[in-house]
Amino acid sequence: MRNMRLLLCVGLIHCLCCMSSFVYGKIKEPPFILAELKCENLVNPLGIDNTTPHFSWKLKGNELRGGQAYYEIQVASDSILLIQDKADLWNTGKLKSDNSVMVPYQGVSLSSRSLCYWRVRVWNSKRQVSAWSPVARFSIGILEQSQMHGEYIGASVEGGKICAPILRKKINIKRKETTFLHVNTLGYHEIYINGEKVGESVLAPAVSHLTKRSLIVTYDVTPYLREGENDLLIWIGQGWYKSTTFGTAYDGPLVKAELNILRNGKWEVLTKTDNSWCGRESGYEDTGTWRALQFAGERVDGRILPTDLSSQTLDKMRWASVVTVKVPDHITSPQMCEVNKIYEKLQPVSIEKLNEDVWLVDMGRVQTGWFEMRMPMLPMGHEIIMEYSDNLTKDGAFDKQGESDIYISGGREGECFRNKFNHHAYRYVRISNLPVRPESEWMRSLQIHGDYQKTATFECSDADLNTIHNMIQYTMKCLTFGGYMVDCPHLERAGYGGDGNSSTISLQTMYDVSPTFLNWVQTWGDSMREGGSLPHVGPNPGAGGGGPYWCGFFVLAPWRTYVNYGDSRLIKKYYSQMKEWFKYVDKYTVDGLLKRWPDTKYRDWYLGDWLAPMGVDSGDQSSVDLVSNCFISECLGTMSKAALTLGKKEEAEEFAIRKGKLNGLIHRTFYHPNDGIYSTGSQLDMCYPMLVGVVPDSLYSRVKENMMAITAEKHKGHIAVGLVGVPILTEWAVRNKKVDFFYQMLKKRDYPGYLYMTDNGATATWEYWSGERSRVHNCYNGIGTWFYQAVGGIHPDESVPGYRHIYIDPQIPHGVTWAKITKESPYGTIGVNWKLEDGQLYLQLAIPAGTTATVCIPDNAVSCKINNKKMGIQKKTIVVDRGNYDFVFDLYPY
Repeated sequence: MRNMRLLLCVGLIHCLCCMSSFVYGKIKEPPFILAELKCENLVNPLGIDNTTPHFSWKLKGNELRGGQAYYEIQVASDSILLIQDKADLWNTGKLKSDNSVMVPYQGVSLSSRSLCYWRVRVWNSKRQVSAWSPVARFSIGILEQSQMHGEYIGASVEGGKICAPILRKKINIKRKETTFLHVNTLGYHEIYINGEKVGESVLAPAVSHLTKRSLIVTYDVTPYLREGENDLLIWIGQGWYKSTTFGTAYDGPLVKAELNILRNGKWEVLTKTDNSWCGRESGYEDTGTWRALQFAGERVDGRILPTDLSSQTLDKMRWASVVTVKVPDHITSPQMCEVNKIYEKLQPVSIEKLNEDVWLVDMGRVQTGWFEMRMPMLPMGHEIIMEYSDNLTKDGAFDKQGESDIYISGGREGECFRNKFNHHAYRYVRISNLPVRPESEWMRSLQIHGDYQKTATFECSDADLNTIHNMIQYTMKCLTFGGYMVDCPHLERAGYGGDGNSSTISLQTMYDVSPTFLNWVQTWGDSMREGGSLPHVGPNPGAGGGGPYWCGFFVLAPWRTYVNYGDSRLIKKYYSQMKEWFKYVDKYTVDGLLKRWPDTKYRDWYLGDWLAPMGVDSGDQSSVDLVSNCFISECLGTMSKAALTLGKKEEAEEFAIRKGKLNGLIHRTFYHPNDGIYSTGSQLDMCYPMLVGVVPDSLYSRVKENMMAITAEKHKGHIAVGLVGVPILTEWAVRNKKVDFFYQMLKKRDYPGYLYMTDNGATATWEYWSGERSRVHNCYNGIGTWFYQAVGGIHPDESVPGYRHIYIDPQIPHGVTWAKITKESPYGTIGVNWKLEDGQLYLQLAIPAGTTATVCIPDNAVSCKINNKKMGIQKKTIVVDRGNYDFVFDLYPY
């Protein structure tokens, strides 16, 4: 009824506008519009985890010079009230501000289950006003475990196997109203109502450190309900909830849920999980332990699997009572990141017969997700085995990686296998015991990743650079799902902090993943042990190898999220815990330098760099200690900046002083003056001290030239770093404007290098430079920033975060003649399009409303024009605000 009222009201307004247009002529278009409304960096989120959300929007249009000058936000308990201009929860009025990113709510106090609607309008500097934005909504989730109705339930053994059961409850509804379902599962879930799947999400919820926290997902199920009887199903699977990972309170997955209906402005409980539900086996069964290298797959029994989920079919099946389970106390909180969805669907590029009844299917490229196969008519009980791999050996043989599924035929036509509560990363599928040749149209690979958006594009005149960039960007999409980023999606599925540190800036440049980091960093906070000790993996179901660079992800990720998205929530929430980690660092600091800390049940090894190329001794103890202490220096600098942002000036100064003292000690300990090198003289051992300020100004040029000489002579111009070193060397090259030094590294086609990967069939980056083990991995993706910060020249200003102020300073590799780059920032699209022609540099620049840019004049420029107007170049920079600009620089040759 409320929806009908809203439609009628909107229709009436539209009719009045049409009448006005008829009488007075064509309506003048608004000078600009508002788009991409977000609450907590999510679109229309249901069930957020706090009562003071933040609002963001973007301005688009032609009349925005000077940008936003005022805004007005209205928040109401009903969308009708907003249209009636009655904001009963918050009305800012016309407020002077140019802020449009993460504006905090300051209205009437909200509480669990509050459902709110909001809209915004803005004025530009000419006092022109936009139309009201479309109405958006958000709701507050269930904030305390005690506020959630229901009990944890699971399937009983009387209903068959309990590892992936279907739980069922019939409910009656007299009149349809807004209805929300809150679901807290230990394991994965899917929701079905009246035979139809609710939403597009898969593998829900996101990851959490399950011994400390589980997540609540909220669904608007109103469109799926009907007046009268409704059939509610919650299909659950174990996922990470296993005795072999976090430990369990029951041998099968569990769920606690409540269904609420909004009547007369108040939520009423329609049903909740308790012993009145029934359940049964589904035919799905997880076959892995979910320890490293043991993720296996699913066994699906077509003899048990329902042919459909209609009430008529389900009523014919045998159901048993569920069990209620007492679960140890832990935090339950709303999921605050994007859901997973199925995106691209691939079909085979080739099918090869290997042996009798054995077939090799090539999907064309590696992909993270599910496999789907329509089955031919087979005898009941006939088993088909599907094995998955990202690689064929040099001999063309299938490279087994421990991932496989089994389908047992139900003896019917039209049967189909599809994963549900597990996933794979693969390019090749070996299908065994299939007596007929499979057809290409029978099979699909379903790519799964988080519901985030790509925010950057790159293209240039060098096809090799385009290939490397696209491989990096694609790889990170394969690695980022479920509210975290993994080292690899198939062999370990671990949220390693070292891998995260290595690729955070690349990932955050190329994708809008602020909510992903909100969830991922939360798992790190939950994984911290007594005394500030951190694991190497978050969440932390078991020990993982690493070193300080892995633990310190908890320090760098919040700051980087703030810089890239203007989102300060993480540094505010976790600053005190970040300081706790430094107490743990201090415990193992000897004579001012961090030394090896002990292995624990949740953490082992003590690394500097990891998986550097052959011939680089990254395990040398001197190198490990140098790299670890340089990293602590970087973390101290980050803590100083975070403290200053939070208004803690004294603490900021203390961290800065500590950094200065440590840098001096690092130099005195690891520098070899006779050779002009640090530690082993590797690329990482040389560039990291330069990057964090260890190297005195008087020695900087010598150290820099020595590193470049060693690269040319010892490494023949190749990249010579591993997981830790890749982003550090990249950042060093960008800061020092050594674009040709880095470009020539990327152009190497032999080992080690990125083109060596692609020339040897890689469609995603490898774990080892040599191509061993995993061929979709998070070791070497840290170069992604170079394409945008060096070639594109787009640099975010840390002092004005979220790309509110940027520097534009393209570095042009010798031989590259043009480049086109876009970067979608929290304020809008930044565009850089340059080309070299006849001794001139043409630079087209697009700056969104709310952003200013400092354009750096090329060092070899002799003159400059902007939009055909001659400009002086003496100051070496030109500041511009929102708009499109055509720069032409006359250059003299170097």
